[in-house]
Amino acid sequence: MENEKGKLGLLDSSTILIGGMIGSAIFSLSGLTIMNAGPASILSWVIAAIILFAYGLQTAELSTRFPKSGGIFVFPAKSLGKTEKQGQFWGWISSWAYLFGCIAGSAFSAIYVSIYLGVSFPALGEFQVPIALAAVIFCGILNMVKISAMGKINTILTIGLAGTMVIYIVSAFTSGQWDASLLSPVFSQGALGTTGFMSSIPIAMVAFGSIVSVSFMVGEIRNPNKTVPKAMSIAMVIVVILYVLMIVATLGLVTSGFLQENPGMAYIPMYAAAFTKLASIPWLVKLISLAAVLALLTTILVVMALAGRAIQAASFGGLLPKFLSKNSKKTNMPVNAQLVVMVIVGVIAAFPDLTNFIVNLGALCNAIVVSIISVTVIAARRKNPDMKDIFRAPGGNVLPVITLIVLLGAYIPGIIQGGGQLWLWTAVYFALGLVIYFISLAKKKA
Repeated sequence: MENEKGKLGLLDSSTILIGGMIGSAIFSLSGLTIMNAGPASILSWVIAAIILFAYGLQTAELSTRFPKSGGIFVFPAKSLGKTEKQGQFWGWISSWAYLFGCIAGSAFSAIYVSIYLGVSFPALGEFQVPIALAAVIFCGILNMVKISAMGKINTILTIGLAGTMVIYIVSAFTSGQWDASLLSPVFSQGALGTTGFMSSIPIAMVAFGSIVSVSFMVGEIRNPNKTVPKAMSIAMVIVVILYVLMIVATLGLVTSGFLQENPGMAYIPMYAAAFTKLASIPWLVKLISLAAVLALLTTILVVMALAGRAIQAASFGGLLPKFLSKNSKKTNMPVNAQLVVMVIVGVIAAFPDLTNFIVNLGALCNAIVVSIISVTVIAARRKNPDMKDIFRAPGGNVLPVITLIVLLGAYIPGIIQGGGQLWLWTAVYFALGLVIYFISLAKKKA
């Protein structure tokens, strides 16, 4: 029997998912959904959670069919194409797209660590880039220790984060400033009118992207057939409850109209609510900034780990240099791959003016990944219809088809609005990926 010692159990797997999902989105992007949709933004977040949970269940099935970490490469490589070579091509395209999505998310979160600290502690405002780099280095080092140790550290951070969120929620509802009348009318307050909640769904989806984290780390999970779907269910329920309460608490303090008049506040909605309506609790503003920093750090920690495993899996497949596939003898972690990720994320985080463009490019890459994985689920079932002792996502092939349609339908309009420059740089990025791919094939033949 495979040695299970040192692997992640249900608690650590759940907190990794919770820590990954409670990140930059709730403390920044939630303000955009409130500004665009008003109180109906609550519905945006619930719908987004349902869609991403369905996607997560599909990756859970793939992880039990192919129980090896680095699934974003492994799943398509084993399922798509008639030959191993064709499968590896789709595995590489999927990994290459996913890699930039992870890198963009990590860099964005690192930049916002410095923004929140700068807002709360003005003396730190001049050190935005050094603080962002320090966050990247800190999380990179944590990802080089033993997976069990990283899981415990992440658990502590996540518990602390959840505690601060509960304090904010309770403070808002008991302050005497929370006004239920601000939640009415529900659908017409937002800047985008009655359909604003639909346009806000893609923004809210960003918050739940890390639901697939443990699926891509399945080689380090104890009893993955049961642990992975259970961890997803537990994490999603906890995160949705916290998100809805956080947004309701904020909606009773600041309105969509206020954020429209003060667009800078739309990226720091909880801070805006505490600063403008809860001034009688002066320590709460500092607490919100610290909670946001905790959230962002847990996101960086998880997303950088996933990027490292995507690189390692591609290296195992012979598409990247072999030294990137090696684990440290002391920690059994992909240290070389993590170092590469840390350097790339650090370089991008050093240019905060490019944040919006990087996020848009990351969104396009994520849409490509979703497309490939949804098709992969159907292909994997056709290739191995009689596999036993695996978790099967409910709904048959209807679930991946609906997930693909809804996700693409939600993301594509926003992606198209990014303009020609976004598509040009996307083409350049994938052209670079293809160059690396064909060079690796040439080396194999030689």
